[in-house]
Amino acid sequence: MAAMMAQELEAKQGFTYQVEDNVAVLVFDQPGEPVNTLSPETGDVFATLLTRAEKDPAVKAVVFISGKKDSFVAGAKIDFLQTIKTAADATAASRQGQQGFDRLDAFPKPVVAAINGSCLGGGLEWALACDYRIATDGPKTTLGLPEVQLGLIPGAGGTQRLPALIGAQAALDLILTGKNVKPSKAKKLGLVDEVVPVPILRSVAVRRARELAEGMLKVERPRGQGLKGVAQQGKKGGLGGLLLGLANKELWTEVALEDNPVGRKILFDQARKQLLKKTRGKFPAPERALEAIRIGLESGRTAGLEAEARFFGELVVSDVSKRLVEIFFATTALKKENGTANADVKPREVKKVGVLGGGLMGGGIAYVTAAQQGVPVRVKDKDDAGVGRALKQVQGIFDERVKKRSLTWRDAATKMALVTGGTGYEGFKNVDVVIEAVFEDLSLKHRILGEVEVVTGEHCIFASNTSSIPITELAKGSRRPAQVIGMHYFSPVNKMPLLEIITHKGTADWVTATCVEIGKRQGKTVIVVNDGPGFYTSRILAPYMNEAAHLLADGADIAELDRALVDFGFPVGPITLLDEVGIDVAQKVGPIMEAAFGKRMAAPKALEKVVTEGRLGRKNKKGFYTYDGKKKKEVDVSVYDLLPHGKNRKHLDAREMAERCALQMVNEAVRCLGEGILRSARDGDVGAIFGLGFPPFLGGPFRYADSLGPAELLRRLEHFQDKYGERFTPAPHLVDMVKAGKTFFPR
Repeated sequence: MAAMMAQELEAKQGFTYQVEDNVAVLVFDQPGEPVNTLSPETGDVFATLLTRAEKDPAVKAVVFISGKKDSFVAGAKIDFLQTIKTAADATAASRQGQQGFDRLDAFPKPVVAAINGSCLGGGLEWALACDYRIATDGPKTTLGLPEVQLGLIPGAGGTQRLPALIGAQAALDLILTGKNVKPSKAKKLGLVDEVVPVPILRSVAVRRARELAEGMLKVERPRGQGLKGVAQQGKKGGLGGLLLGLANKELWTEVALEDNPVGRKILFDQARKQLLKKTRGKFPAPERALEAIRIGLESGRTAGLEAEARFFGELVVSDVSKRLVEIFFATTALKKENGTANADVKPREVKKVGVLGGGLMGGGIAYVTAAQQGVPVRVKDKDDAGVGRALKQVQGIFDERVKKRSLTWRDAATKMALVTGGTGYEGFKNVDVVIEAVFEDLSLKHRILGEVEVVTGEHCIFASNTSSIPITELAKGSRRPAQVIGMHYFSPVNKMPLLEIITHKGTADWVTATCVEIGKRQGKTVIVVNDGPGFYTSRILAPYMNEAAHLLADGADIAELDRALVDFGFPVGPITLLDEVGIDVAQKVGPIMEAAFGKRMAAPKALEKVVTEGRLGRKNKKGFYTYDGKKKKEVDVSVYDLLPHGKNRKHLDAREMAERCALQMVNEAVRCLGEGILRSARDGDVGAIFGLGFPPFLGGPFRYADSLGPAELLRRLEHFQDKYGERFTPAPHLVDMVKAGKTFFPR
């Protein structure tokens, strides 16, 4: 009876146990799930199978492998973490995971982890506890500890095992950033022992397990060799060898970090200083990870594990982690949606894409189409120079990836071959989607739309990469209005994660679903919004930037204003952003927004002289900041002569400056939800975070509103309305919600 129950539990968790050539092969394949994840139940079953392998005299070694095509183990089950209510419970869960992997660490028979696909978080911690790690060279194979991205730290021994395996310097780089590495980099770091083709993973793993058991394979892992290693280099090469060792910066960093208490303290202090410079204390997880690693190196593994478990427990129940986990679930849900109210609508196959306009946006769109989506793309520009710039831009991004070794030159050449260009519509006859990225002028877009419809097939979709022109107005110039849609990319396209898709009332569902699928294949997080001036992201950015201009008109110091918003949590301040976007561009958007929404969206006159003076920002190296080639930008103090208060700047309260700008964005987001531009508060949070850099630890405008409390948000807006006028008038939807006692998300 007990044996039957054990088999049922094994099957439920997705484990199978086979013995081949005296090696127990444990296959993990959770039924009905796209990836394998960890939970206490998973650990219990694995422990039972280990006991079975340990007691079986015929078993000399163990291989742990996944039955999934593209996933080894993707980490802990996030749903389980959400059920934990107290720090003590989370700490206990961490200790349980540590103890399970400690047992694997001490297992008397060799254990080989055979890794294909994603090996992340707890999955990598699992592999780290094995004796030998083999990874495939498959395209989906990645390894990493991304917990900090969820406001957490590795909680099953990762902060201790990873530094012990690859050295503290490399471990800090992976753990504090949460970045993943490909198999070749993992091999170079010593994270895996071997990289093999996908088809032979299992056979090689079984062979290596047997060789380890028979003593035929001895694993030597030279890590941070410390002072001993430097001395050996000196002995081998005389004075020249010693100097070579001294000149090796990475080696000496390792020496100071791990073998020299004084140097280690200096380096950890510097690491913390650099962390705080980036996080400004808003993201506690990297600091806790750094501390756990430091404690382990200074006081031993037992103390390090205890610190790891305690910190993990604190972080699981922290507000920052809750907000980041909510974002994770929001983006995960978006990946499963087609962007329409009808889940049964299927996207149509896209075999070729046309791009109109060879500027920065057009070139970026061409790149993600070829590199990520993997389909041919034809770029059209008005002249050869424009086409050449687009192709050069795409090639430049590929070259950079090859330089960073995230892509081989052969793969880059293959993908680059998908991009062609010309000044005519040759090659557009068989495109399935045309993405237009020309100047923001409705008559120009109408003319191009008419030309495209003449040369393309009847089912071709016309998508406009516009940030302000209503799609409804654009569709009026089309013979196929149901196939007109907006696809608003963000610059630089190859780096910015959001794609905002805009539908008008007549957009066909299959068109929306097809464009959503394109975005996903291009690696984007996709939100779908309804049409309106500025759509969602541009609309909520406008009052935020306007308020920054009002603050300049009030005499604010440029650097202090930017610093106030960065301290609030934005990646850059509004004036820096203005320089990056282009001061002239912002000035042109102003009248459009004022025409649509009235005085509350009117841009202040404070910047008129700045534009008249020909200051456009970074693009002509004349803006609010200097662009003289120095690494650190400084405020161009001469710009104050063009502002209302001249050089008579005022020291305004940093908190109020940040709140004035941020609440403008939040209030406008609530208006968008109330007017039906947004389909949900969830989409509003995702769009603001991934498109505009709204502080992710606050969860987005709507989570932030709920954390303040809608009534408190209303009170603050009314306070600013009394002080500064109608531009702070609270959104009617907010007033209604406060009256009804509602929040934007269920309590």
